[in-house]
Amino acid sequence: MPENSMVRNRISVSTQQYLDIAEIRDNTIVMKDGTLRAVLLVSSINFALKSEDEQNAVIDSYVRFLNNLSFTLQIVIQSRELDIDNYLEYLRQKEKEQTNKLLKVQTADYITYIQDLTSLGKIMNKRFYVIIPYNPLTDKRKNFFSLISEALKPATIIKLKEKTFLRYSEMLDRRLESVAGGLESMGVAVARLDTQSLIELYYKTYNPETAKNQNLAEISKLRVEA
Repeated sequence: MPENSMVRNRISVSTQQYLDIAEIRDNTIVMKDGTLRAVLLVSSINFALKSEDEQNAVIDSYVRFLNNLSFTLQIVIQSRELDIDNYLEYLRQKEKEQTNKLLKVQTADYITYIQDLTSLGKIMNKRFYVIIPYNPLTDKRKNFFSLISEALKPATIIKLKEKTFLRYSEMLDRRLESVAGGLESMGVAVARLDTQSLIELYYKTYNPETAKNQNLAEISKLRVEA
């Protein structure tokens, strides 16, 4: 086979087949091994600006949170270049709509200031995520034969019939509520990523360069290949 043909074939192979994700549905990630994942977006707190008593309270809450966990979870921090194009477009639109001449000039000056500021260097934005799993094979309430049966039928688990998916989702939701409560006790805000947000998260994670120039369409407009 010619070398150019081999290169084209390698490029045409979709990255998706190398991922462990089977599907994303109902605000939940279904992995190829039949396990589920939910993702929480978590705000940050400025620990250094808090008083000593406040810092100790945060540490105590975090220790209690960890001690109360009966399952593993993953904490992910992503640092990305801040995209302000949409914000600048919003400001330009406001400038056009502004009837007060003074405010119009001030808005134009502010746009110039933002552009000059971003031209000096990259402005990075950090986001914090907590990934919560549910693995039916580790559910202690199931008996040995049920676990073996599910372990020997991975293809059946992957597709997850609606009834099975709802049952697993219910268990995942309970874990999510427990984690969210523990995090909120530390004074941080949490929000579960919905289906659209999950797709965008993985799209930008695995296609960082493409995502800068090509926004992902809304889920209702996506065409998924079987």
